[in-house]
Amino acid sequence: MKIKISEITNILRKKIANYHFDYQNPKFGSVISVGDGIALVQGLNDAKYMEIVTFENAGNGLVFNLEENHVGVIIFEKQNQIQEKDRVETTGKIISIDVGTEFLGRVIDPLGKTLDSKPLIKSKEKRVIENVAPSVMARTAVNEPLETGILAVDALLPIGKGQRELIIGDRQTGKTSLALDAIINQKNKDVVCIYVSIGQKSSSVLRMIDKLKKNGAFSYTTVVVALSSATEAMKFIAPFSGMTHAEYYLDQGKDVLIVFDDLSKHAIAYRGLSLLLRRTPGRQAYPGDIFYLHSRLLERAAKLKSDAGGGSITALPIVETQLEDLTAYIPTNIISITDGQIFLINELFNLGFKPAIDYGLSVSRVGSTAQIEAIKKTVGSLKLDMAEYKELKIFSQFGGNLDTNTNKVLEHGNRIIEILKQKEFEQLPQWMMVIILLSIKEKLIDQIEPKKIVIFRKHLIDHFMKIQKTKWLKNFIDSKKISDDVKVKIVEEIEKVISQMKFLFKSF
Repeated sequence: MKIKISEITNILRKKIANYHFDYQNPKFGSVISVGDGIALVQGLNDAKYMEIVTFENAGNGLVFNLEENHVGVIIFEKQNQIQEKDRVETTGKIISIDVGTEFLGRVIDPLGKTLDSKPLIKSKEKRVIENVAPSVMARTAVNEPLETGILAVDALLPIGKGQRELIIGDRQTGKTSLALDAIINQKNKDVVCIYVSIGQKSSSVLRMIDKLKKNGAFSYTTVVVALSSATEAMKFIAPFSGMTHAEYYLDQGKDVLIVFDDLSKHAIAYRGLSLLLRRTPGRQAYPGDIFYLHSRLLERAAKLKSDAGGGSITALPIVETQLEDLTAYIPTNIISITDGQIFLINELFNLGFKPAIDYGLSVSRVGSTAQIEAIKKTVGSLKLDMAEYKELKIFSQFGGNLDTNTNKVLEHGNRIIEILKQKEFEQLPQWMMVIILLSIKEKLIDQIEPKKIVIFRKHLIDHFMKIQKTKWLKNFIDSKKISDDVKVKIVEEIEKVISQMKFLFKSF
């Protein structure tokens, strides 16, 4: 068979003559499907991961998946106004938000839009919400206490500036209240606070804001809110948005406390987005990078060296467990990322022990390095006493006669549990904690019936508040150091309170 070159040439000429080049601008695309907060867009060949795109008849979206034939975009708002074949345009801008001191005392969404009735915020600076964590060389050791005002925490599970301490427990065990106490206690301490609410009801958020206002903590706090009714995209970016606000103050050398309430809902939102975008599911249907999602967020919390600015970000992530299961996927992930955890349990909460901390499973990996010297000296073996008490308490439930020493440990433990009780928003200064701890260490509380410990604690606090301007006590409060002479005087004053109480009660 002979090949005729002329025929082939004619065919090629016809093909070239009829060829139509359909030029597509790489900055534009069209929606091919939309639903469940996700839009699949054809085109957008120049799109970048985490780039903002705008829809023709609605708001903005975020490039989240880069596929061969289309781009997956997560929608922030106005999903119902987006339809197939709508035009989509890239902006060339990676997602960023406005930051500044103007946001203090305000309630905003993760994109920085105001949710309160106050005027719109005009900020001079924008920042990308995904930022690289400070390097190891820029960090310094965590050795300065972040005072929560909660005796059980500051004495047994101290939190330092720059630390990441997980608050974990079942629903309705006081996790949010503990975090709010920490925020309220920063009043007049030059610490900026960021509270990030993820997936909560509007009524819960309003109650939380009201508590901050009533306790004078709202003026130095920024509240970032992604409600339960918000899109999954808004819930996903909320903690990153809050951390970006925190980093603005960090770069100014300030101390920041940020609360994430809670990261279990954040993980669920990320899982939903990933499954809708057909990313490969792993354990419990979470995507494989769920650990990296939270680690890259929490690693941004740090205490910096003085030559790197000297500021700090202290993170208090909250995680909700199911049936107190610490071995579930998200809890184990975040436990391994953070520098300790405060575990709240239903049993103690229902018995009225607040904060309902399980001291056996709770830990602070920073330890006494984040405590003032006076607390270090007076806390003694309190945590060991609590662990021994818990063990013997379980043993005693089997019945039988207990020896004298065992009974003493149990009775002393009962009194410790009672004196560590603390009402919501009842913050204690560090010097007052030292006095209470000294009453435990010297076993002065063993003279008091367990049922009357709470009354004794109130009288003890009232007594020392009245005499706090006494020269020796004022010197102790200012120096935060306890000498042997001061220790003797404090013990004498505690014994006075016990003596006074004996006149009020026949048995005390």
